[in-house]
Amino acid sequence: MNLLIDVNVVIDICTQRKPHAEPSAIALEIAKLNHVRLWLYAGSTQTLEYNLYRHLRQENLEAGRPLSNAAVLANARRLLSEFVTDKQWLAALAAEGPVFDTQDPEDAQLIRAIERFPLGHIRLLTRDERLLTEYPDQTISPDAYCKLGQPDQRLDFIDLKTQQDAIRPALEQQIHRVLHHGQYILGPEVRELEARLAAYTGARHCITVASGTEALLISLMALGIGPGDEVITTPFTFVATAEVIVLVGATPVFVDIEPETCNLDARLIEAKLSPRTKAILPVSLYGQPADMDAINAIAARHGLPVIEDAAQSFGATYKGRQSGNLSTLGCTSFFPSKPLGCYGDGGAIFTSDDALAQACREIRVHGQSQRYVHTRIGVGGRMDTLQCAIVLAKLDRFDQEIAQRQAVARRYHALLAQPEGPRAKTPSRQADPPPQNPLCAFAPLRETFQLLPWPQADRTSVFAQYTLRVPDRDALQARLQAAGIPTAVHYPVPLNEQPAYAHLCCPNCTPMARQMAREVMSLPMHPNLRAADQDCIVAALTADI
Repeated sequence: MNLLIDVNVVIDICTQRKPHAEPSAIALEIAKLNHVRLWLYAGSTQTLEYNLYRHLRQENLEAGRPLSNAAVLANARRLLSEFVTDKQWLAALAAEGPVFDTQDPEDAQLIRAIERFPLGHIRLLTRDERLLTEYPDQTISPDAYCKLGQPDQRLDFIDLKTQQDAIRPALEQQIHRVLHHGQYILGPEVRELEARLAAYTGARHCITVASGTEALLISLMALGIGPGDEVITTPFTFVATAEVIVLVGATPVFVDIEPETCNLDARLIEAKLSPRTKAILPVSLYGQPADMDAINAIAARHGLPVIEDAAQSFGATYKGRQSGNLSTLGCTSFFPSKPLGCYGDGGAIFTSDDALAQACREIRVHGQSQRYVHTRIGVGGRMDTLQCAIVLAKLDRFDQEIAQRQAVARRYHALLAQPEGPRAKTPSRQADPPPQNPLCAFAPLRETFQLLPWPQADRTSVFAQYTLRVPDRDALQARLQAAGIPTAVHYPVPLNEQPAYAHLCCPNCTPMARQMAREVMSLPMHPNLRAADQDCIVAALTADI
């Protein structure tokens, strides 16, 4: 439950007004300890300033202190500035209901603001007896709030709310800018985002599209891949990777994965090539790029393009280069749970090939080279202006959030590291790793666990997930769930064992993917995961070890 703080509660706390200040302050402290979002109504700013000024002025007069009105006002503003530092500003929507024909227009707007949320999601913290009586479901007194029991302390697998709080001013500015200019399709925010993302990756072109799936589909179409063609890819990924290959009429050819990274095993690719092979589509899984130099070298020898599926790894690097700009084409997703996500669907294509970029731009608008001139088969694949605006608001903090994700991963790794005594065997490729990747410096994990992907010295990860390979996964998940700790499995069934694709490849062709699908499990991972929560997660995870 969020709390919208009424003016009287603010004044109580700022002035230490007895007997109300203490329960009000305690209520807010309880809320903070429980990670409750605290709001102030933006329409109350003048009321807050005036009431606090009036109270302080009266105090000074009664105490005989010769302070000027300007000094009293300055003090009032200082107290309010200190109070609002950890609060969010909430504005009521226009024309939500009658205001000026009510007893108190400002109170009416407070209730309208609360009505923006689902019932029970937010309440007004107030001492106003009239509001408490008339709106019992939307209001609560400080005394009543203090008497509430502890809320459900179950952890979130990801936390978009805290991120949103941090960027709210920029987010609302971007959204309102779009609402005001009204260019909802291919508006100026689309072009701005494309320019910034191209600069971020170093690619010559960025083409925003409706989703990560559309990015892959449009890339295949731009390459002219179609019926009778084959595309080399991994069976251990989200279904969209194979789905788009089938949608253009081609056939996915599944190659098994590396045990260290769960990414496509480059050593196995050439055995699966045929005269019908027209592209290689590796996935940079769990936030870390695949071995793109090895894959690109194979592709070059056979005259094939490479499409990197970087839906989970945007922001990661490979040998100093940005994921998404590691091959002929790179594709990413801005699905909300991704490290850089919008609030719906969105995606992008990256390339330095001018002809491919032009083809992608035409395909995303139904194959148009100019209005009503359709030079090729296309799709309705544009990314909405509003979603681009949201990504723009997030982009300024993106590198910071990547660093936070990596710090969370390092702490997980330290907590799970093998204690003194017999060491678990480190994956063979990580013998005496160079220092470029700080995770490589950590001791091996306890024998029970293996981090996936194991950090490679020549690349970084954005840790879209923090994934472990664990024994007896179902029982472990159940135990963690009982402790209030969510987990996830990416992915429980390899694509070549899915009913829609099982006819393409026998399960025995990809034994490592089959094994990983039975053993992988992801822990809560987001930039704002608290150390105390990590301690609880690892304590529950290792309780029987």
